[in-house]
Amino acid sequence: MLKRTVTGLALAAAILSSPVVMAEGGKRAMIAPDLYSFVVEHDGEKVEVKRAQSPDNQIHELYSTTFRGMPQPIRPFEPHDVETIGEREFVKYMIESQADENVLVVDTRTEGWHYRLTIPGSVNVPYTVMDEADSAQDTLEEFGAVKNGDDWDFSNAKTLAMFCNGYWCGQTPRLVRQLLEAGYPDTKLKYYRGGMQAWTSLGLTTVGDAAE
Repeated sequence: MLKRTVTGLALAAAILSSPVVMAEGGKRAMIAPDLYSFVVEHDGEKVEVKRAQSPDNQIHELYSTTFRGMPQPIRPFEPHDVETIGEREFVKYMIESQADENVLVVDTRTEGWHYRLTIPGSVNVPYTVMDEADSAQDTLEEFGAVKNGDDWDFSNAKTLAMFCNGYWCGQTPRLVRQLLEAGYPDTKLKYYRGGMQAWTSLGLTTVGDAAE
């Protein structure tokens, strides 16, 4: 397990720090320099995550229209120190989550959207889960918090890399705000603002009933 963790962390660090790489004959659609693909587990199956290599590949039809809502700000949770991340940072958390149970990739959309099309390796925790006391408690416990009387102990809270439909989507921001109100550590919350819109625009692997 230690070897897997160290290897995953080393690969994740390379994703963030390496310069652009050119392949023979021109550019390749890489995820990050020296990273063509990686494997995650999704619903008990191994899935290779990579970018479509065809120059003719088109964005998925679910995200092909541009008439969307108002974009979320880069830092919508100030003064809380919730980090907004891009694809390379998000991929780092995806890789880390395969070896470290304290890192979780979370799809905050409703169940129907999740099973229709999502990012491999993600778990579905709909943005509405904090609305009811019972589901809120179950969610916090799933995220590593421990109930201590009327309070919560977040000492072992998991790092959550969270996403929804895209730049305009308010589902992840809503859930993040509710977690912050419950006392969740802001440094353990990571907001992938681009979400499904950005992920599919880069031709990255998706899974679900509508996956191409």
